Amino acid sequence: MGQNRTVILLIGIGLAIFVMPDGWDIPIILLFAFLEFGETIYSWRYSRRAKVQVGPETLIGATGRAVTDCRPEGTVRVHAEMWQATCEAGVGGGQRIRVTARDGLLLTVEPLGDAPTPAGGS
Repeated sequence: MGQNRTVILLIGIGLAIFVMPDGWDIPIILLFAFLEFGETIYSWRYSRRAKVQVGPETLIGATGRAVTDCRPEGTVRVHAEMWQATCEAGVGGGQRIRVTARDGLLLTVEPLGDAPTPAGGS
């Protein structure tokens, strides 16, 4: 991205030297320098408009699916990753879940839907 920003100024310098008539070189270079500065400020502000969404804190509230029965322990898939999980209510394999807590590499999940899966069903 840094190289793209300098292209604006280089185009302005090239135009000022090779294309524009005498007397226009300084105003053209200043105009393109201003455009480069504006683009830099715009891209800087645009890149900081959203919260960073990386790290373990993004798992809380995320949804996924139980890969195996989780009564109370099992395996779930969240954000395309497999996790060991516990679920006090119990969920069957394939059922949708929501992450409520994380302790190291162990997730605490709850079932999504109307009612939890009964302990004897799948």
